[in-house]
Amino acid sequence: MRHFLRILVFALLIFSNLEIYAQDSTATSVYVLELKAEIDPRTNRYIKLGLEKAEESGAELVIIEMDTYGGLVTDANDIRTQILSFPVPVYVFINEDAASAGALISIACDSIYMAPGANIGAATVVTQDGQAAPDKYQSYMRSIMRSTAQEKNRDPKIAEAMVDEKIEIEGVTEEGEVITFSTDEAIQHGFCEGKVTSIEEILKISKIENYTITEFKLDATEHVISFFLNPFISGILIMVIIGGIYFELQTPGVGFPIAAAIFALILYLVPYYLNGLAANWEIILFFVGILLLAAEILVIPGFGIAGISGITLMVGSLILVMLDNDLFDFSFVEGAAITRAVIIVLGGMVFGFTAMFFGGVKLTETNLFRKIAHTQIEDSKDGYTSNFKKGSFLGQQGIAHTVLRPSGKIMIEEQIYDAFTRGGFIDKGTKIEVIQEEGTSLMVKQIS
Repeated sequence: MRHFLRILVFALLIFSNLEIYAQDSTATSVYVLELKAEIDPRTNRYIKLGLEKAEESGAELVIIEMDTYGGLVTDANDIRTQILSFPVPVYVFINEDAASAGALISIACDSIYMAPGANIGAATVVTQDGQAAPDKYQSYMRSIMRSTAQEKNRDPKIAEAMVDEKIEIEGVTEEGEVITFSTDEAIQHGFCEGKVTSIEEILKISKIENYTITEFKLDATEHVISFFLNPFISGILIMVIIGGIYFELQTPGVGFPIAAAIFALILYLVPYYLNGLAANWEIILFFVGILLLAAEILVIPGFGIAGISGITLMVGSLILVMLDNDLFDFSFVEGAAITRAVIIVLGGMVFGFTAMFFGGVKLTETNLFRKIAHTQIEDSKDGYTSNFKKGSFLGQQGIAHTVLRPSGKIMIEEQIYDAFTRGGFIDKGTKIEVIQEEGTSLMVKQIS
């Protein structure tokens, strides 16, 4: 009897586990993303990675929890396009605000749910100082708002009126007012499916009783990439790039400053490249600029066209990397984005030069700099000398191996030496006489 009871209990445990497994296998997989920040390259990449992960894991429903005042139209349009083409339903839960670009993203979703007291609308494109952008930007925004609303069977006229204050809709809005709906108003006009307080309540309204919720989180690498996409951090990296190049020129051979500049350049370019902003041709422009500047410094005397062109290409490249332009086509790049990129790059350079001007001398006096740079003075009284010649050359005669104007090469007893004159020119092949020795070089005069 005891053995029978053990077998019965064991069988019940097996069947209960099988039942639980069967329930889990039929549970609806729900993937949750959070959009609670300014819409920019960082949030754009976050949504892109989240949707990719949801599709890979076989999610049957994606819910975006939103609270944003908007951001860059270009990034919002990227997110909108990704949502429209996503193979499974995407819902949005507006728990506070979906303003401007946030409204565009919300309208692209299959269903909109809003918390009590939430808002959606006010999608007028504005400049960095809060003023309405030129009409070409408003026209573009009206167009994508209208087409997105049509795609999701929502009133396209209302969607346009969220952008354009000149549009009047009887019973909805008067001329001179941009539409911003409360939760109840959005429900009344078909821009919200229901008032909810949680994601679980959305699933209940959607009659999804058996489900598993997965919250998408960025891994450590993506957090680092997102961190370096921050405009403030980009400005600091530009300071390091400029500072590293400057200190390497001041103390050639140290290696650390140029290594820091290269590392900062990598941290600046890679995040923008992975996010699709930095195109190959923009990166190539930067290195062409470096080559032109190097040629100006090392090969071409003076400072002219090559040097100015090199600096222009470097600065222009750093600015273009931050902008979502299509081979110099800025039609859909907001003026505010261009202004911000210019300010960040030029500001970083100005602060970099300022820090070098005021802090350069102090840095060379620190213990850290002494550890990485050779600062010892090799004085002649300590036995150091730059003269490696054996014996004296005073009074010896030879010929000019090259033209001396005033420096060049001379030949004495089939050996070639560096030489210079007092200022006059000596043609190649002319007889010369050594009149003074200075380090590794010889001062000579022409023999009549």
